[in-house]
Amino acid sequence: MQKLWIGFLLATTLFSAQGVYAAADLEVNTPAISALKNSMQTRHTQLAAHYVSGAIGLSKDGLIAMRDATAVPLKDRQGINALVAAENNDRTALYKEIAASNGHPEWYGEIQNTFAGRWIDKAQAGWYYRNDGGWLKK
Repeated sequence: MQKLWIGFLLATTLFSAQGVYAAADLEVNTPAISALKNSMQTRHTQLAAHYVSGAIGLSKDGLIAMRDATAVPLKDRQGINALVAAENNDRTALYKEIAASNGHPEWYGEIQNTFAGRWIDKAQAGWYYRNDGGWLKK
């Protein structure tokens, strides 16, 4: 179920995001983009419970962050931090690959901002996201 959910999130984010650059093809698909999406889908099964518990949340920059480390047992924190870092590396690479695949690597920032809004819009009820004022529960 969770794998389907992240697939839905990725698909709707990739296929419906509207950025400042109307010419950007956010639906572009390359082998690198496919690999990143698959990696993110696989990792989501490990992250899902931590979104629900509030331990991690979506940040306003299109990445994820540890929101409440006390929601994770001390023995598991290093592993969760590694998952968050891997997810953020893939998200950053995804935004850069989409920009590069459009022939405009300079669009990276705007593409990242577009995805940031879409991730938050598509988040499940009860997940946390960070805006300018701090963490909010959706």
